[in-house]
Amino acid sequence: MTGHAVKKLTADIQTLIDLHDDPFVLIAGDYRIVAANRAYCDAYGVNREQVIGLPCHRVSHHSAVPCHQQGEDCPHQQVLNTRRPHQVLHTHLDALNRPEQVRIKGMPVKASNGVLYVGERISSLARASDLDCEDMRMVGRSPALLDCMDKLSRVAEAEAPILLYGESGVGKELAAHYIHQHSLRRNAPFLAINCAAIPDALFEDELFGHEKGAFTGCLGRKAGLFELANGGTLFLDEVGEIPLPMQAKLLRVLETGEFRRVGGGNPMRTDVRIISATNRDLLHMTEQGVFRQDLYYRIAGIDITLPPLRERRADIPALAALFLTRLSAGSGKIYHLANDAITQLTGYDFPGNVRELRNMLHKAAALSGNGIITTRHLTLDAASARRTAPITASTPPSFSAGGSMREQEARYIAELLARHQGHRRKVADMLGISERTLYRKLNRYQLRHPAKG
Repeated sequence: MTGHAVKKLTADIQTLIDLHDDPFVLIAGDYRIVAANRAYCDAYGVNREQVIGLPCHRVSHHSAVPCHQQGEDCPHQQVLNTRRPHQVLHTHLDALNRPEQVRIKGMPVKASNGVLYVGERISSLARASDLDCEDMRMVGRSPALLDCMDKLSRVAEAEAPILLYGESGVGKELAAHYIHQHSLRRNAPFLAINCAAIPDALFEDELFGHEKGAFTGCLGRKAGLFELANGGTLFLDEVGEIPLPMQAKLLRVLETGEFRRVGGGNPMRTDVRIISATNRDLLHMTEQGVFRQDLYYRIAGIDITLPPLRERRADIPALAALFLTRLSAGSGKIYHLANDAITQLTGYDFPGNVRELRNMLHKAAALSGNGIITTRHLTLDAASARRTAPITASTPPSFSAGGSMREQEARYIAELLARHQGHRRKVADMLGISERTLYRKLNRYQLRHPAKG
């Protein structure tokens, strides 16, 4: 693209793309940028004079080659080949060199001289600053993660309740927090409760609070989560563990917005959006009579399944680097992975998902004397007995066998019990759950093994 050709773009085209609030860029057939609006320049930390003539992939990916040569779905290539609009999900690098998940809609733009350009409108799914939740982050550029984040972004502004499905450790609370931060309730409270960690007798008190003198030893009034989260979002993790008698009371507040504190007489009102999460088959539980069908349909307005880590292996190096960076910041010691360790990690199924990766790296960092983590440190971890060879066409993941999520979880727990001679504490730690929750799962799946603490 010559400077003369660039100058032939009329002021009308520049005015048109400047009308877009989102970043918008016009790209020639050789990938070089011929026009960009102010939002695009601000997003990538460049001025208009700098960006004209640069390859688009150098600006957004900091790459010397187009994204389709790195295995990505390239909107530029697709639009030029088909002459039709094409939408993709990508990870770009923002003005501060931070990964940013974006949705790109490419469209054909034909100039008056007959030359075909590609117009790309870029909308952010999540900036790096939006992704933090305690010590976890939604990190990666795998298609599975980007597709999931696209769904989360689309449902965030709705008021419908959301049910998140996913295996233990995939980051369901992180996803719930992401939805809240992108919703109209973002300035109101976000509160979470792990339903498996609350004794049955205290469930009502946790959700609805109590009045002074409601029970023996009760010296004052306590606000419950529905009261504290008014106007915001309440996240019910492991919702399938809610006791059946409590489900009727929960259903009432979801239907009417009214509840009473324990020991209270006057009804109170609340406006709370519910996000629930589970790794159980709730519909199957309704058939068994252990979960109310009417409650299921109340909380499952929109359901989204979060991908396990084995379905987004390409994200493992970036996740590992993030965890080690945070470990380095906290200890003052620099940690990084040797190449053999990266290969080992990306070939492992991670049945405990992101939580297991984090815990494994914490232990490996503690074992590494010079901060360089090799396979020697990873194999010292108790979970390493389940490690697989790097996945190839002839060695499919051992944990991706057929069956429902319920069947896979039961099979995996049985394998762990066998490997650890029934040591429930070790198995619970590896699953990232409490012994009480593990005990419930053993009963649910009718798993029996010599009990060891």
